[in-house]
Amino acid sequence: MLKVAVFGLGEAGALISADLAESGAKVTGFDPADVTTPDGVRRVSDPHEAVIDADVIMGITASADALTAISQALDSIKPDSLYADLSTSSALVKMELADIAGTRGLRFADIALMTIVPGNGMRTPALASGPGADHYVSLFSPLGVPVEAISDIPGDAATRKLLRSIMMKGLASLVVEAMQAGYAAGCEEWLWKNLSDQLTSANEKVLSRLITGTQTHALRRLHEMQASMALLEELGVDPVMTRSTVESHQRVLENGVPPVPHINSK
Repeated sequence: MLKVAVFGLGEAGALISADLAESGAKVTGFDPADVTTPDGVRRVSDPHEAVIDADVIMGITASADALTAISQALDSIKPDSLYADLSTSSALVKMELADIAGTRGLRFADIALMTIVPGNGMRTPALASGPGADHYVSLFSPLGVPVEAISDIPGDAATRKLLRSIMMKGLASLVVEAMQAGYAAGCEEWLWKNLSDQLTSANEKVLSRLITGTQTHALRRLHEMQASMALLEELGVDPVMTRSTVESHQRVLENGVPPVPHINSK
């Protein structure tokens, strides 16, 4: 039976640990916060108790708590155990975590969850990197965890996730700003349907045009976005994202855009 210690029983930690327990793993959890204990998880009040005899320690915390999590019971973790950090931290932080794990003789895996955990739980698609990446895959793939080891360098998985987040989280912020303006202009239903139609019909060609079209029409689009920024200001909406788009188009006029990697044409 796989013995797993989970540091962090917030939304993601609770869902993942409950699924692991249901799959047959013996899961012990620690979280100093006043959160609900997931079904099937043995909750303890001391992080040292949580890691006793654990084969795997999973840090499922916010980035700001990742270093605290790995250090809080380090001297109680048995050597050669696997420490897997699932926080959304930078590559530099992941490398620091790997160094700390190495001082105790632990294998370290940088795990990047590549979509939302609610609705997926432990079956959230993930990437793994670091010296313990292959070991993580060997332990969790048989349980139905969709994880791919991409390298033995800690931070490689985190870097890919954060690169993706630039668009995905930025897109969310753009939609929020657009809808704020839509409500202010009194055409929120029309705008919502239009945005929905645009996003649901998108494919690789559309993504490619976002880059190549910006290069070709940079000046016209700059003027259009300057008008959009003025509109938001008239509507009383602070154009945080739109202002950044104006600045981005100004930079395109000076520096151009990156090439499109035509991966599907190979």
